[in-house]
Amino acid sequence: MAMRNRTATFELAHPNAAGIDVGSASHFVAVPADRDEQAVREFKAFTEDLKALADWLADCGVDTVAMESTGVYWIPLFELLESRGFTVYLVNARHVKNVSGRKSDVLDCQWLQQLMSFGLLSGAFRPQEQICVLRALSRQQEMLTKYQSRHIQHMQKALAQMNIQLGNVISDIAGETGQKIIRAILAGERDGAKLAKLKNLRIRASDEEIVKSLQGNWREEHLFALKQAVELYDAYARTLQECDRQLVLQLERLARHELPVGPTKRRGRPPSSTKVQWRNALFRACGVDLTHVDGIDLSTALKILAEVGPDLSRFKSAKHFASWLGLCPGTKISGASQPPRCGTRRSRRNMAGCAKACIGT
Repeated sequence: MAMRNRTATFELAHPNAAGIDVGSASHFVAVPADRDEQAVREFKAFTEDLKALADWLADCGVDTVAMESTGVYWIPLFELLESRGFTVYLVNARHVKNVSGRKSDVLDCQWLQQLMSFGLLSGAFRPQEQICVLRALSRQQEMLTKYQSRHIQHMQKALAQMNIQLGNVISDIAGETGQKIIRAILAGERDGAKLAKLKNLRIRASDEEIVKSLQGNWREEHLFALKQAVELYDAYARTLQECDRQLVLQLERLARHELPVGPTKRRGRPPSSTKVQWRNALFRACGVDLTHVDGIDLSTALKILAEVGPDLSRFKSAKHFASWLGLCPGTKISGASQPPRCGTRRSRRNMAGCAKACIGT
């Protein structure tokens, strides 16, 4: 049987599309060839040049822009074009690979413009403006927390060099007991019995064990390193407190829902006032208490809200949301071998439950 010849034709989905290859110092922009004698132009990354870029696109009748994501250099241009009314698509660089051996900035922007014209590109997920602010603050908080944790390691290193085995008898030297003992050491106290009296009632280690762990050489250079580690730890603690206040203020700006009338009953110890404040702020922004989902605590709920926002209508279902999170198995199969499953069954179930709570499906 003779096979019929089927010719696939592409129709222009975005005839007024432009392509931008984003760089750190300059951006290459391509518009349809019939819009300007010079269809490809280079613009510097200065704000004045970005405004000239937007004006040129408007003069060329462009309404849709596709740009390749490169580091964070795309953010100022994306925000400017979006404020000017352009529909901006931030595309994945791996989805727009050009022909091997023919890569240049001019060819890249032209390739982006052609792909966007035929509707072959899809934009990356980017939440609303207020959620972007919350996301920036949340990522700043995460970065500061990582920096602060490094100085906890510096404390442990200084103590180990003095053969102070405090970390082997208490679980966390950054906790209440550990910090009291370390700060007393820096204040000049060397009596292990007196230092052991600073422990919290919940510490299981006995006074004798703590006294034995506090027998060291007390060398000056290691005490100096311990002192600086504590000072840097406190500096980041103050910075984190300021970041937390900004996060709470931004959450209050996102408040769209009222708190439930009756108090929520929870097992265990009553939460602190800070946790209650965070939970209330998250509820007013989302309309649901995400911490009711197994495995979702306050920090995870804040991370979810900061990354995707309370409106998940861009995801068709909870399964699509879990797939976007990278918690679903891959579909690439080589031969008869199955690919490794990404994420555990429990984590996928928890994320799916969070998506159902937000989407309402």
